[in-house]
Amino acid sequence: MPSMVVIATTAVPDHLRGALSRWTSEVVPGIFVGSISARVRDELWRAVTDTVGNGAAVLVHPAATEQGYTIRTAGTRRRLPVDFDGLTLIRMTAAAKAKETQSPS
Repeated sequence: MPSMVVIATTAVPDHLRGALSRWTSEVVPGIFVGSISARVRDELWRAVTDTVGNGAAVLVHPAATEQGYTIRTAGTRRRLPVDFDGLTLIRMTAAAKAKETQSPS
């Protein structure tokens, strides 16, 4: 039975965006929404994880959890989903520190 999914992408290859748009609608750049079966969702997510490269992606779909949904991520992100007693919370990681450069005196 089809269920609603949301896939958010950042800095992914154009061909991946094209593959996602075959099954979903890109409502704003990088945000894909659709009603697809679990099998299609899993195949799309496999394609995303295989080709995300230096980009990042998040998949949100219905699940039999207390919150009613689950979150999957691929790529490097500052926000990481963490299970806390059955609830998925988002943990922020520290931002990468830029090297400080000093001009010569």
